[in-house]
Amino acid sequence: MTSLEATLEAAEPTGRRPLAQLVRRLAALGQVRGARAADGRATDPGALSELQIGGVGQDTRRPIRGSLFVAIPGAHVDGHDRLADALAAGAVAALVERPVPDAHLPQLVVGSARAALAEAAAWWYDDPSHQLATIGITGTDGKTTTASLAVAALEFAALSVGLSGTVEIKIGGDREPNPAHVTTPEAPELQRLLRAMTRAGNDTAVLETTSHGLALHRVDAIAYDAAILTNVTHEHLELHGTWEAYRDAKLSLFERLATGPRNPAKDRAKVAIVNADDPSAGLFAGVAQEAAARIVTYGTDPGADVHATHIEERAGGVGVEYTAPRGGGRLDLLLVGRFNVHNALAVVALGEAWQLDPEAIREGLASVTGVAGRMERIEAGQPFGVVVDYAHSPASLGLVLDLVAPVAAARGGGLIAVFGSAGERDLDKRPAMGRIAGERCRLVVVTDEDPRGEDRESILEAIAGGAESAGLRRGRDLLLIADRRQAIRSAFERARPGDIVVLAGKGHEQSIIGPDGPQSWDERAVARELLAELGLGSGAGVG
Repeated sequence: MTSLEATLEAAEPTGRRPLAQLVRRLAALGQVRGARAADGRATDPGALSELQIGGVGQDTRRPIRGSLFVAIPGAHVDGHDRLADALAAGAVAALVERPVPDAHLPQLVVGSARAALAEAAAWWYDDPSHQLATIGITGTDGKTTTASLAVAALEFAALSVGLSGTVEIKIGGDREPNPAHVTTPEAPELQRLLRAMTRAGNDTAVLETTSHGLALHRVDAIAYDAAILTNVTHEHLELHGTWEAYRDAKLSLFERLATGPRNPAKDRAKVAIVNADDPSAGLFAGVAQEAAARIVTYGTDPGADVHATHIEERAGGVGVEYTAPRGGGRLDLLLVGRFNVHNALAVVALGEAWQLDPEAIREGLASVTGVAGRMERIEAGQPFGVVVDYAHSPASLGLVLDLVAPVAAARGGGLIAVFGSAGERDLDKRPAMGRIAGERCRLVVVTDEDPRGEDRESILEAIAGGAESAGLRRGRDLLLIADRRQAIRSAFERARPGDIVVLAGKGHEQSIIGPDGPQSWDERAVARELLAELGLGSGAGVG
């Protein structure tokens, strides 16, 4: 058991609680629709009130003895078909959207199982977000780097910060990699993380808050104090259907800043931090204004409250001079890439909104040397550069390629991109990513990312179509190799001195999800292994 696992286990409440407490909470939200006794007969919800609950969960594969099972209608599995499994696993009652008469399990019927799960989890873990200054960071790209910068800066400003993010989890002073492919976990996991933070002495929580987490009600019962928008570009249309629905899911984070019984006033003011350079900035600011939150904008736009006045890009990072409501300053970031200016200024804006020490914020930002799987260089002495990055959207892939292109050109080289697109996810972005890579690279190698249960070849074909629209030809400067290890090997074999090979889409992740589930994968380790196997350990490398 890892230290983090032990901390989470210790945070689990002991004993049992009467279901009556949760019934009242759900009834106050208009969620309760009825009830069924264990024999399947309709009954008054109050008849279930004396049941004693020892936990909350939605997955019958995990221990749920004595727990309340929540039947979630999923894309592949409907929890309503698992009530018999829940009973066998020891569940004492279930929350359902429709009665299951032959389940032999007491059932509380609710309007939305997902929304009820969020409330049940918050109830079971004692609403831990009410005890934390809770920061939600949302956006298509930049969430993870902004979260890492925020944790560092806030800790330099004497706050004790917990983190739930894509790359890592931080509780108290302990940090561990996040092994999951999910940035915003299901409500029970997230509420347990928050409870563990309070028990470990954290007073602040930074939560990467995705559109999935918002749309699927995972964060419904979290009392946010700050919302940060990085940007909104094309992503996750497989869930949301339209770009507008995707944007609106992110907007809902800012709506949640409104003070009320579900989001009480705390020591930290309710604030909205908005990227003024994003086309949707005005809409986010308007929603924040309706929520009565203080709005602080940031970016390169001179009209932003916090804005860059001079940017100096260099090999080892970026220097930024900026102005802010309480005075200007200079940031010396150890992160490369102009896009990191926005990530850092978002944290400066948060410091302004909460009246934190500006010098401490600057020192904290300057202390961050890198984020795992974000513009991470692999150096083994090879005569070409290798960069591992998590870029998995059209916008982020374009940003990464545009960042490294001048470096390659200065050394007489070009770009090679190795990437794919996740299965059972946004279809529209696939040709767009192929086109973006095709316009920028001398060689594109299309490969698996996380095909899941979708036909892997069809994914590659969709991406290849975009690359071909940019003029690339199969077998010449466009390769389709589903096996990711072989795809990287092929890219390395074709790389010339001075080239930069960008391995995009996996970043820090430790698995590839295929039709049979996750398979172990570490992009950085695989890259090093292949360089060694190919004998590419002599040469200048790329600094």
